[in-house]
Amino acid sequence: MKAKFKLGILILGIVGSAWGQLISSHAPTTAAPPSAKPVVRVNGTVLTDRDLVREEYAIFPYARQHNGVPAAMEADIRAGALKMIEFEELVYQEALRRGMTIAPERLEKAEVEFRKQFRSRDQYNEVLTSEFKGSTSILRGKIKRSLLIEDLLKQEVENKSAVSIAQTRAYYDKNPQRFEYPEAFVFQSISFLPPANATSAQASEARKRAEKALSQAKATKTYDEFGLLAEKISEDDFRVMMGDHQQADRSKLPPKVTDALQAMQPGQVSDIIEFDTNQFTILRLKEHINRGERTFQQVQPSVREWLRKQKSEQLRKDLDAKLRKHAKVEEL
Repeated sequence: MKAKFKLGILILGIVGSAWGQLISSHAPTTAAPPSAKPVVRVNGTVLTDRDLVREEYAIFPYARQHNGVPAAMEADIRAGALKMIEFEELVYQEALRRGMTIAPERLEKAEVEFRKQFRSRDQYNEVLTSEFKGSTSILRGKIKRSLLIEDLLKQEVENKSAVSIAQTRAYYDKNPQRFEYPEAFVFQSISFLPPANATSAQASEARKRAEKALSQAKATKTYDEFGLLAEKISEDDFRVMMGDHQQADRSKLPPKVTDALQAMQPGQVSDIIEFDTNQFTILRLKEHINRGERTFQQVQPSVREWLRKQKSEQLRKDLDAKLRKHAKVEEL
Protein backbone atom coordinates (compact mmCIF):
# COMPACT_ATOMS: atom_id res chain seq x y z
CA MET A 1 0.00 0.00 0.00
CA LYS A 2 1.35 3.39 -0.95
CA ALA A 3 2.29 5.66 1.94
CA LYS A 4 0.28 8.55 0.53
CA PHE A 5 -2.88 6.43 0.46
CA LYS A 6 -2.21 5.08 3.92
CA LEU A 7 -1.72 8.57 5.34
CA GLY A 8 -4.84 9.70 3.52
CA ILE A 9 -6.81 7.00 5.32
CA LEU A 10 -5.30 8.23 8.58
CA ILE A 11 -6.52 11.75 7.86
CA LEU A 12 -10.05 10.60 7.13
CA GLY A 13 -10.04 8.72 10.40
CA ILE A 14 -9.01 11.66 12.59
CA VAL A 15 -10.54 14.78 11.04
CA GLY A 16 -13.89 16.19 12.09
CA SER A 17 -16.54 13.71 13.25
CA ALA A 18 -15.02 10.63 11.64
CA TRP A 19 -14.17 8.94 14.93
CA GLY A 20 -17.80 8.74 15.90
CA GLN A 21 -18.62 7.27 12.51
CA LEU A 22 -16.13 4.47 13.04
CA ILE A 23 -17.82 3.31 16.21
CA SER A 24 -20.38 0.50 16.00
CA SER A 25 -23.83 1.65 15.01
CA HIS A 26 -25.02 0.44 18.40
CA ALA A 27 -22.64 2.73 20.28
CA PRO A 28 -23.71 6.13 21.70
CA THR A 29 -23.78 8.85 19.04
CA THR A 30 -21.65 11.10 21.27
CA ALA A 31 -18.67 8.75 21.08
CA ALA A 32 -15.32 10.54 21.46
CA PRO A 33 -12.10 9.65 19.65
CA PRO A 34 -10.32 6.60 21.07
CA SER A 35 -8.28 7.49 24.13
CA ALA A 36 -5.01 5.85 23.04
CA LYS A 37 -5.70 2.75 25.11
CA PRO A 38 -3.07 0.03 24.51
CA VAL A 39 -4.41 -2.91 22.49
CA VAL A 40 -1.25 -4.84 21.57
CA ARG A 41 2.47 -4.88 22.37
CA VAL A 42 4.85 -5.95 19.58
CA ASN A 43 8.39 -6.64 20.81
CA GLY A 44 7.83 -4.02 23.47
CA THR A 45 6.26 -1.40 21.18
CA VAL A 46 2.72 -0.51 22.22
CA LEU A 47 0.01 0.07 19.61
CA THR A 48 -3.23 1.71 20.70
CA ASP A 49 -6.91 1.70 19.85
CA ARG A 50 -6.30 4.83 17.77
CA ASP A 51 -4.06 2.77 15.48
CA LEU A 52 -6.68 0.03 15.47
CA VAL A 53 -9.56 2.30 14.49
CA ARG A 54 -7.57 3.81 11.64
CA GLU A 55 -6.92 0.34 10.27
CA GLU A 56 -10.59 -0.57 10.66
CA TYR A 57 -11.39 2.44 8.52
CA ALA A 58 -8.86 1.31 5.91
CA ILE A 59 -10.54 -2.11 5.80
CA PHE A 60 -14.07 -0.68 5.73
CA PRO A 61 -13.91 2.77 4.08
CA TYR A 62 -17.72 2.97 3.87
CA ALA A 63 -18.06 3.58 7.59
CA ARG A 64 -19.39 7.09 6.97
CA GLN A 65 -22.26 5.87 4.81
CA HIS A 66 -23.11 3.17 7.36
CA ASN A 67 -22.80 5.47 10.39
CA GLY A 68 -19.98 3.31 11.67
CA VAL A 69 -18.88 -0.27 11.20
CA PRO A 70 -22.02 -2.46 10.98
CA ALA A 71 -22.46 -4.55 14.13
CA ALA A 72 -22.55 -7.79 12.15
CA MET A 73 -19.11 -7.04 10.68
CA GLU A 74 -17.52 -5.39 13.70
CA ALA A 75 -15.82 -8.44 15.26
CA ASP A 76 -14.30 -9.65 11.98
CA ILE A 77 -13.12 -6.18 10.95
CA ARG A 78 -11.58 -5.58 14.36
CA ALA A 79 -9.76 -8.93 14.28
CA GLY A 80 -8.46 -8.25 10.78
CA ALA A 81 -7.37 -4.73 11.70
CA LEU A 82 -5.55 -5.97 14.78
CA LYS A 83 -3.58 -8.54 12.77
CA MET A 84 -2.75 -5.89 10.19
CA ILE A 85 -1.34 -3.33 12.64
CA GLU A 86 0.71 -6.11 14.23
CA PHE A 87 2.04 -7.12 10.81
CA GLU A 88 2.90 -3.55 9.83
CA GLU A 89 4.77 -3.00 13.10
CA LEU A 90 6.73 -6.23 12.57
CA VAL A 91 7.57 -5.12 9.02
CA TYR A 92 8.70 -1.70 10.28
CA GLN A 93 10.91 -3.26 12.95
CA GLU A 94 12.42 -5.61 10.35
CA ALA A 95 13.20 -2.63 8.10
CA LEU A 96 15.03 -0.97 10.98
CA ARG A 97 16.89 -4.18 11.75
CA ARG A 98 18.09 -4.31 8.15
CA GLY A 99 19.31 -0.72 8.36
CA MET A 100 16.96 0.53 5.63
CA THR A 101 16.78 4.31 5.20
CA ILE A 102 14.70 6.92 3.39
CA ALA A 103 16.41 9.62 1.34
CA PRO A 104 15.72 13.14 2.72
CA GLU A 105 14.31 14.40 -0.60
CA ARG A 106 11.85 11.49 -0.75
CA LEU A 107 10.74 12.13 2.83
CA GLU A 108 10.26 15.83 2.04
CA LYS A 109 8.20 15.02 -1.05
CA ALA A 110 5.99 12.63 0.95
CA GLU A 111 5.41 15.30 3.60
CA VAL A 112 4.35 17.79 0.91
CA GLU A 113 1.90 15.23 -0.48
CA PHE A 114 0.56 14.67 3.02
CA ARG A 115 -0.11 18.38 3.50
CA LYS A 116 -1.91 18.64 0.15
CA GLN A 117 -4.65 16.32 1.34
CA PHE A 118 -5.98 18.88 3.84
CA ARG A 119 -8.64 21.38 2.85
CA SER A 120 -6.96 24.21 4.75
CA ARG A 121 -3.95 25.16 6.84
CA ASP A 122 -6.17 25.24 9.93
CA GLN A 123 -7.26 21.66 9.34
CA TYR A 124 -3.64 20.59 8.96
CA ASN A 125 -2.65 22.39 12.18
CA GLU A 126 -5.56 20.82 14.03
CA VAL A 127 -4.40 17.33 13.08
CA LEU A 128 -0.77 18.17 13.74
CA THR A 129 -1.72 19.27 17.26
CA SER A 130 -4.14 16.46 18.11
CA GLU A 131 -2.27 13.57 16.53
CA PHE A 132 1.39 14.59 16.52
CA LYS A 133 1.60 16.84 19.58
CA GLY A 134 2.16 19.82 17.29
CA SER A 135 5.51 18.37 16.24
CA THR A 136 6.51 18.16 12.57
CA SER A 137 9.36 15.84 13.61
CA ILE A 138 6.85 13.33 15.00
CA LEU A 139 4.85 13.65 11.78
CA ARG A 140 7.98 13.02 9.70
CA GLY A 141 8.69 9.98 11.84
CA LYS A 142 5.26 8.56 11.02
CA ILE A 143 5.73 9.27 7.31
CA LYS A 144 9.18 7.70 7.39
CA ARG A 145 7.69 4.63 9.09
CA SER A 146 5.11 4.27 6.30
CA LEU A 147 7.77 4.60 3.62
CA LEU A 148 9.97 1.97 5.27
CA ILE A 149 7.03 -0.44 5.47
CA GLU A 150 6.30 0.23 1.81
CA ASP A 151 9.92 -0.39 0.81
CA LEU A 152 10.28 -3.66 2.69
CA LEU A 153 6.99 -4.97 1.33
CA LYS A 154 8.15 -4.03 -2.15
CA GLN A 155 11.33 -6.06 -1.64
CA GLU A 156 9.71 -9.10 -0.06
CA VAL A 157 6.29 -9.17 -1.72
CA GLU A 158 5.79 -6.95 -4.77
CA ASN A 159 9.13 -7.66 -6.47
CA LYS A 160 8.78 -11.39 -5.87
CA SER A 161 5.17 -11.75 -6.96
CA ALA A 162 5.69 -11.16 -10.67
CA VAL A 163 4.25 -13.86 -12.94
CA SER A 164 5.61 -14.44 -16.44
CA ILE A 165 3.59 -15.18 -19.55
CA ALA A 166 5.21 -18.63 -19.61
CA GLN A 167 4.01 -19.34 -16.07
CA THR A 168 0.55 -18.12 -17.01
CA ARG A 169 0.52 -20.39 -20.04
CA ALA A 170 1.58 -23.36 -17.92
CA TYR A 171 -1.33 -22.74 -15.57
CA TYR A 172 -3.73 -22.43 -18.50
CA ASP A 173 -2.53 -25.72 -20.01
CA LYS A 174 -2.78 -27.59 -16.69
CA ASN A 175 -6.28 -26.34 -15.87
CA PRO A 176 -8.31 -26.54 -19.10
CA GLN A 177 -11.58 -27.09 -17.25
CA ARG A 178 -11.33 -23.62 -15.71
CA PHE A 179 -11.55 -22.00 -19.11
CA GLU A 180 -14.45 -23.99 -20.50
CA TYR A 181 -17.87 -22.40 -20.65
CA PRO A 182 -21.18 -24.24 -20.93
CA GLU A 183 -23.95 -23.86 -23.47
CA ALA A 184 -25.94 -20.82 -22.43
CA PHE A 185 -28.71 -18.47 -23.45
CA VAL A 186 -28.90 -14.71 -23.12
CA PHE A 187 -32.57 -13.78 -22.98
CA GLN A 188 -35.24 -11.50 -21.57
CA SER A 189 -38.51 -12.40 -19.93
CA ILE A 190 -41.90 -10.96 -19.10
CA SER A 191 -43.73 -13.00 -16.47
CA PHE A 192 -47.11 -12.93 -14.76
CA LEU A 193 -47.35 -14.45 -11.30
CA PRO A 194 -50.60 -15.16 -9.50
CA PRO A 195 -50.35 -15.42 -5.70
CA ALA A 196 -49.21 -18.64 -4.05
CA ASN A 197 -51.96 -21.27 -3.90
CA ALA A 198 -53.89 -19.23 -6.44
CA THR A 199 -57.48 -20.05 -7.13
CA SER A 200 -58.51 -21.03 -10.66
CA ALA A 201 -59.93 -17.53 -11.08
CA GLN A 202 -56.62 -15.92 -10.10
CA ALA A 203 -54.69 -18.21 -12.43
CA SER A 204 -57.12 -17.41 -15.22
CA GLU A 205 -56.63 -13.69 -14.63
CA ALA A 206 -52.83 -14.11 -14.82
CA ARG A 207 -53.20 -15.90 -18.15
CA LYS A 208 -55.38 -13.08 -19.48
CA ARG A 209 -52.67 -10.56 -18.55
CA ALA A 210 -50.10 -12.69 -20.36
CA GLU A 211 -52.28 -12.98 -23.47
CA LYS A 212 -52.78 -9.24 -23.53
CA ALA A 213 -49.02 -8.72 -23.19
CA LEU A 214 -48.12 -11.25 -25.88
CA SER A 215 -49.20 -9.06 -28.78
CA GLN A 216 -47.26 -6.12 -27.29
CA ALA A 217 -44.15 -8.28 -26.84
CA LYS A 218 -44.39 -9.65 -30.39
CA ALA A 219 -44.55 -6.09 -31.70
CA THR A 220 -41.20 -5.14 -30.14
CA LYS A 221 -38.26 -5.02 -32.52
CA THR A 222 -35.26 -4.46 -30.24
CA TYR A 223 -33.77 -5.42 -26.89
CA ASP A 224 -34.63 -1.98 -25.50
CA GLU A 225 -38.25 -2.09 -26.65
CA PHE A 226 -38.84 -5.48 -25.07
CA GLY A 227 -36.92 -4.40 -21.95
CA LEU A 228 -38.97 -1.27 -21.45
CA LEU A 229 -42.14 -3.34 -21.78
CA ALA A 230 -40.79 -5.80 -19.20
CA GLU A 231 -40.06 -2.93 -16.80
CA LYS A 232 -43.61 -1.71 -17.22
CA ILE A 233 -45.71 -4.89 -17.00
CA SER A 234 -43.63 -7.89 -15.87
CA GLU A 235 -44.26 -9.22 -12.38
CA ASP A 236 -40.99 -11.06 -11.71
CA ASP A 237 -37.77 -9.69 -10.20
CA PHE A 238 -36.02 -9.45 -13.57
CA ARG A 239 -38.23 -6.52 -14.56
CA VAL A 240 -35.80 -4.11 -12.84
CA MET A 241 -33.12 -5.30 -15.28
CA MET A 242 -35.27 -4.92 -18.38
CA GLY A 243 -36.15 -8.60 -18.03
CA ASP A 244 -32.52 -9.53 -18.81
CA HIS A 245 -31.30 -12.91 -17.54
CA GLN A 246 -27.87 -12.26 -19.06
CA GLN A 247 -25.82 -15.42 -19.68
CA ALA A 248 -27.80 -18.32 -18.20
CA ASP A 249 -26.29 -21.81 -18.12
CA ARG A 250 -28.60 -24.15 -20.04
CA SER A 251 -28.28 -26.88 -17.41
CA LYS A 252 -29.74 -24.57 -14.77
CA LEU A 253 -32.83 -23.54 -16.73
CA PRO A 254 -36.24 -25.30 -16.63
CA PRO A 255 -36.77 -27.70 -19.56
CA LYS A 256 -39.73 -25.66 -20.85
CA VAL A 257 -37.49 -22.61 -21.10
CA THR A 258 -34.61 -24.40 -22.84
CA ASP A 259 -36.99 -26.12 -25.27
CA ALA A 260 -38.47 -22.76 -26.24
CA LEU A 261 -35.14 -20.97 -26.52
CA GLN A 262 -33.58 -23.80 -28.50
CA ALA A 263 -36.22 -23.41 -31.20
CA MET A 264 -35.81 -19.63 -31.47
CA GLN A 265 -33.58 -17.31 -33.45
CA PRO A 266 -31.96 -14.21 -31.88
CA GLY A 267 -34.52 -11.42 -31.71
CA GLN A 268 -37.50 -13.77 -31.73
CA VAL A 269 -40.24 -13.63 -29.10
CA SER A 270 -41.80 -16.85 -27.82
CA ASP A 271 -45.40 -17.73 -27.27
CA ILE A 272 -46.70 -17.96 -23.71
CA ILE A 273 -44.95 -20.61 -21.61
CA GLU A 274 -47.07 -21.95 -18.76
CA PHE A 275 -45.52 -23.51 -15.67
CA ASP A 276 -47.08 -25.82 -13.07
CA THR A 277 -47.03 -22.92 -10.59
CA ASN A 278 -49.49 -21.02 -12.84
CA GLN A 279 -46.67 -18.71 -13.90
CA PHE A 280 -47.00 -17.43 -17.46
CA THR A 281 -43.82 -16.26 -19.20
CA ILE A 282 -42.90 -14.70 -22.55
CA LEU A 283 -39.26 -14.90 -23.68
CA ARG A 284 -37.10 -12.97 -26.11
CA LEU A 285 -33.84 -14.61 -27.20
CA LYS A 286 -30.82 -12.35 -27.49
CA GLU A 287 -28.05 -14.91 -28.02
CA HIS A 288 -27.50 -18.67 -28.01
CA ILE A 289 -23.96 -19.47 -26.85
CA ASN A 290 -22.61 -22.89 -27.72
CA ARG A 291 -20.31 -24.70 -25.33
CA GLY A 292 -16.66 -23.82 -25.84
CA GLU A 293 -13.30 -22.87 -24.37
CA ARG A 294 -11.76 -19.43 -23.94
CA THR A 295 -8.43 -19.08 -25.72
CA PHE A 296 -5.21 -18.27 -23.91
CA GLN A 297 -5.12 -14.86 -25.61
CA GLN A 298 -8.58 -14.07 -24.25
CA VAL A 299 -7.79 -14.93 -20.64
CA GLN A 300 -4.06 -14.23 -20.37
CA PRO A 301 -4.27 -10.74 -18.77
CA SER A 302 -6.87 -11.68 -16.14
CA VAL A 303 -5.28 -15.05 -15.31
CA ARG A 304 -1.84 -13.49 -15.01
CA GLU A 305 -3.15 -10.83 -12.64
CA TRP A 306 -5.04 -13.45 -10.61
CA LEU A 307 -1.88 -15.57 -10.29
CA ARG A 308 0.09 -12.49 -9.24
CA LYS A 309 -2.41 -11.69 -6.51
CA GLN A 310 -2.39 -15.29 -5.28
CA LYS A 311 1.40 -15.26 -5.15
CA SER A 312 1.45 -11.87 -3.44
CA GLU A 313 -1.02 -13.01 -0.79
CA GLN A 314 1.05 -16.12 -0.08
CA LEU A 315 4.27 -14.09 0.16
CA ARG A 316 2.61 -11.76 2.68
CA LYS A 317 1.43 -14.72 4.74
CA ASP A 318 4.89 -16.27 4.65
CA LEU A 319 6.51 -12.99 5.66
CA ASP A 320 4.02 -12.55 8.50
CA ALA A 321 4.73 -16.08 9.77
CA LYS A 322 8.48 -15.54 9.50
CA LEU A 323 8.41 -12.25 11.41
CA ARG A 324 6.11 -13.63 14.11
CA LYS A 325 8.23 -16.76 14.63
CA HIS A 326 10.71 -15.03 16.94
CA ALA A 327 8.59 -12.01 17.87
CA LYS A 328 6.75 -11.34 21.11
CA VAL A 329 3.21 -10.17 20.27
CA GLU A 330 0.94 -9.60 23.26
CA GLU A 331 -2.68 -8.63 22.64
CA LEU A 332 -3.76 -6.58 25.65
